[in-house]
Amino acid sequence: MNLRELDAVDANRRRWQDPDFTLLRIGLREGHSFADIGCGYGFFTEPAARIVGSAGKVYAVDINAGAIEAVRRRLDRARLSATLVTGKAEETVFCEGCMDIVFFSIVLHDFGDPLRVLGNSRRMIKAVGTLVDVDWKKEARMGPPAQVKFSVEKAAQLIQRSGFRVVEIDEEHDLLYTILAKPV
Repeated sequence: MNLRELDAVDANRRRWQDPDFTLLRIGLREGHSFADIGCGYGFFTEPAARIVGSAGKVYAVDINAGAIEAVRRRLDRARLSATLVTGKAEETVFCEGCMDIVFFSIVLHDFGDPLRVLGNSRRMIKAVGTLVDVDWKKEARMGPPAQVKFSVEKAAQLIQRSGFRVVEIDEEHDLLYTILAKPV
């Protein structure tokens, strides 16, 4: 996908999801380390890199090599940087205990082994870090079929089984829920 097409897709998505508002709401700040797991075309990766600035670090992984290349082009255009990896989230650990925020956006249900991905997240997150899962509500009229989506209860259960304590669940959005969790 070229950058012009990507900008058009992003403009449409911004009608129902604001990446900057989401990232600031979850506590992303200048100097933080942020992992975007299953980053896709970088809808959150680019604004995260802008927010953390040169004092912070952004890491992103996606199985789609074309998506990672598009993220690289986006970041180059914006003169931002991030560590980008083409690969499976089930096999990716960027570091041990170094992330302020490990982030999933409408993707947890897509992984072949979500418990393994969450376990990797537990390894990467700082003791005071935050795991964030933004995902489709089961009944949302957008996204994949309902049988593919994780209910908020199922997602919270998987997160808890992976060594986290759920500290907040926000279901205010018409289409999405947000789970914030801390390592235990």
